Amino acid sequence: MKSLCGTALLLLLCAAACAQQTSCICEKNKRVSNCRMEGNICWCNSLGSDLSVNCSTLTSKCLLMKAEMTSSKSGRREKPKDAFEDTDGLYDPECENTGVFKAKQCNGTTCWCVNTAGVRRTDKHDSDLKCNQLVRTIWIIIEMKHAERDTPLNAESLKKFFKETLTNRYMLDGRYISSVLYEKPYITIDLKQNSSERSSGGVDIADVAYYFEKEVKGDSIFLGNPLNVSIDNEKVQFEKTVVYYVDEIAPEFSMKSLTPGLIAVIVIIVIAIVAGIVVLVLTRRRKGKYVKAEVKEMNEMHRGLNA
Repeated sequence: MKSLCGTALLLLLCAAACAQQTSCICEKNKRVSNCRMEGNICWCNSLGSDLSVNCSTLTSKCLLMKAEMTSSKSGRREKPKDAFEDTDGLYDPECENTGVFKAKQCNGTTCWCVNTAGVRRTDKHDSDLKCNQLVRTIWIIIEMKHAERDTPLNAESLKKFFKETLTNRYMLDGRYISSVLYEKPYITIDLKQNSSERSSGGVDIADVAYYFEKEVKGDSIFLGNPLNVSIDNEKVQFEKTVVYYVDEIAPEFSMKSLTPGLIAVIVIIVIAIVAGIVVLVLTRRRKGKYVKAEVKEMNEMHRGLNA
């Protein structure tokens, strides 16, 4: 009997030890469950989708948004011609099994097409909408405005900090960081990555931008160790962060999707152009009448002299 009890106790201890050895913590994503070691990699189930994610790299933006929606309904919130901003806020996305966004997203009977960053690139339609392909976002512009300060930041130190942060913290290949510009109080970071350039196993610029935007806004996805933006040992506070997206194919927005303010500006410009044309036509007509009258008077004077 004692032998059986001893054996049972030993089995329990072994099971506990194995459980401890196979459990792990996903440092790059706090919105996961059921974490376990497989080989030398920590794998966890992403909340909301239950898909497995590799914790040694960044989680796709689609899965991150879906995970966030399971616990919260709150919104998150001179550019290139076709650059557009994500103004729709957080939504519950449909993801492929690979973690990427499905080209067509819907909320009830309302549907729209998105790019690889999950940002709406068409007007909203009914469920019959066709999205033939997932259009790739090849250029992401991150624009930040720091809080008011007496002196500007050191541009070289700032550039070095953000390049090192993007490559080390977010695992982005440095060749995809096109530029880091500073014009007090604005900091602009350009990320460019074509589908053919992305190496196998490398991170996507859309995922990097999402992680970075969340951290700058104080809602880090990482488990602990929040980002500290410090330039030359001075902490930098940000008042506003905006992200713009440029796709391989231009977005398909109609006039009705424009904001009332932008429509008003367009209307004013059109009215000004029309008014200018009207003035020009009237001026030419008056000038023509004046010339005709002048010619008529000259002819009458000429006839009078000949008489």
